[in-house]
Amino acid sequence: MDGVAEGLWELADLHERSGEIGKSIKCLEAICQSTVSFLPIIEVKTRLRIATLLLKHTNNVNHAKAHLERSQLLLKAIPSCFELKCRAYSLLSQCYHLVGAVTSQKQLLNKGLELTESFGEGFSGKLWSCNFNSQLANALIIEGDYQGSVSALEHGYVSASEMYYPELQMFFATSVLHVHLMQWDDGSLVESAVTRCNDVWESVDPERRQQCLGLFFYNELLHIFYLLRICDYKNAGEHVDKLDASMKDDLQKMHHARELNKELNIVNEGLSQTDLPYKDRSTFNSRRNEIEGEISNLIGPNSFSQEVLEPAYFGNVKRELGDKLELAPTPIDGEWLPKTAVYSLVDLMVVVFNRPKGVFKECGKRIQSGLNNIKVELVKYGIFDGTTEVDLQHSAIWMAGVYLMILMQFLENKVAIELTRSEFVEAQEALLEMKDWFNRFPTILQACESIIEMLRGQYAHCVACYNEAAFHFVEAGKLTESKSAQAICHIYAAVSYICIGDPDSYAKALELAGPIYKIIDSFVGVREKTTALFAYGFLLMRQENLQDARVKLASGLQTTHMTLGNLQLVSQYLTILGHLALALHDTSQAREILRSSLTLAKKLYDIPTQIWVLSNLTTLYEQVDEKENELENREYEKKKVDELKKRLANARSSAHHLELIEKTKFQVRRLHENDIKRAIGGPSMSVDLDIPESVGLSSSAPRPSTRLMDVDLSRRGTRKR
Repeated sequence: MDGVAEGLWELADLHERSGEIGKSIKCLEAICQSTVSFLPIIEVKTRLRIATLLLKHTNNVNHAKAHLERSQLLLKAIPSCFELKCRAYSLLSQCYHLVGAVTSQKQLLNKGLELTESFGEGFSGKLWSCNFNSQLANALIIEGDYQGSVSALEHGYVSASEMYYPELQMFFATSVLHVHLMQWDDGSLVESAVTRCNDVWESVDPERRQQCLGLFFYNELLHIFYLLRICDYKNAGEHVDKLDASMKDDLQKMHHARELNKELNIVNEGLSQTDLPYKDRSTFNSRRNEIEGEISNLIGPNSFSQEVLEPAYFGNVKRELGDKLELAPTPIDGEWLPKTAVYSLVDLMVVVFNRPKGVFKECGKRIQSGLNNIKVELVKYGIFDGTTEVDLQHSAIWMAGVYLMILMQFLENKVAIELTRSEFVEAQEALLEMKDWFNRFPTILQACESIIEMLRGQYAHCVACYNEAAFHFVEAGKLTESKSAQAICHIYAAVSYICIGDPDSYAKALELAGPIYKIIDSFVGVREKTTALFAYGFLLMRQENLQDARVKLASGLQTTHMTLGNLQLVSQYLTILGHLALALHDTSQAREILRSSLTLAKKLYDIPTQIWVLSNLTTLYEQVDEKENELENREYEKKKVDELKKRLANARSSAHHLELIEKTKFQVRRLHENDIKRAIGGPSMSVDLDIPESVGLSSSAPRPSTRLMDVDLSRRGTRKR
């Protein structure tokens, strides 16, 4: 019977290589369905192979899970087979991860760790221990157990250190940094995690680093998130440039590899001819070896080997080898995110750094490219026009959520750019697209509700609807638990109240900004400090407290210029300081400051700030009796005022204007409680040992609405701003 099994295995491999997955599974199922009993070890290996094919090529997670659970029962009766047992634990853990059965996954992984402890101190045992600890950390982070997750990762780091495996140490070091960034309870812990990543990365041989592209991107992006949080934009920018260059280089290599692969297919097709002359066959074989060698140099030495499917750490497993940024060696493998998601994040980081500098053309290209790439990926997870979150396969929720969050951040930046450029209609369209995505995926995109409200506030403020703007900013603050985001929302609302310009509004502004101003040094970074100083200085100026206003604004300007590099905020700081200098009859300084501000406002296409500056310059030219400059300035100011009026009129005549500024939150369809309960306790979570054979390749989910589970996606995402 061993020979029969081996023959069926070979036939299954042949069908898989030719892309006939259904036939491959049928061959393997023949062993499981046989009326004649095979040795338990043969059945276990067969079921593991079936489960691997199902996970790799289909959405039949439940069937894969059932085969693996049956394998576990068989393995209990076998005293040895350490590798097989570990592989069964690992793949079954991945199934539990995909269906959201976190409790079952944790129990299973702890059993796996007990098995590795009993195995001894060998290299293989430590490697599997690393595998189980990495998966356990992921399961714990989903539940919000940051401390437990870090503990599991530290155990993995110790095992990697004992194996003298720097790349594996780096995997765990970066993962620990990731968890600390998500929690951020203690800045010193985050800083020490960053330092350890730097030290471990330096310990990796330079040639080996070139082959660790996944770790490189993971580490660099985490460093950027950290530096953004502490507002070290200068150093963060260097990391962004490094990532962008590496991404472009890899994309070029991948394009070349795909072209070579097309040629390889043609060569293989030629070799498949049965009547091919010996000389031609020899030529084809020689060329095939050359092409495979070239592709191996571009993608990696394992490009043509049988891919081993093992679980990812923070991501999904269904990636082609050449399109996967692996983080760790077999049996861990895995990826943080698919390459498309990682490269979309790189594009997003380029936008984040270029937008405040006014490099809008490049930002526009990156945003459009990012949106297009993400929408292509979303189709792979079953998201088409009109798809809602209750239609998603359970196993697709996590990764689809990652792509949706990145998409929303691209749109957020698009809204911000269009508002800066006074392109109000385009801003409306992007904001309405955000609303549509949120309306279709309200649970997955729950964290975006606050962002949408803030953007509605920014839109209302830009079109001079200050009361409505303040309302939306305050609402945005209510919709987030982030103290930093709440502070920014309240400061923005305060600025809108100040723009209204009456004593009651000034009082409301002080009520919002005052408490934040008192604690501005308690925030991580200086973002809150610079905006609070701007609002407080602006209020003091409006209240005719000119000297105090000047001190506050000068301090805020210095911090903004040195750390944030936000040209729009710098321009607005300069405009108010220029106005103050003019009010204090320091015309020489006022002229210099206002000209600098006008230059920046022009670079940003910021028409309202240009008008504000031009108005002050007109007053200055009047004071110093420069009639020619005054007339020229008035003419230019009128031109800009007319342009702004036209844009405002277009925005206000839009059918969506009132919808966006209305003092109500967007109403979205929420999941019913019964849907959520069915998702958590439904069939995908149960343990069914009645093995369904001959499963085919169709989805096993008759009711998609039961596939969504109520999770806090902020625990699983990467939304570092």
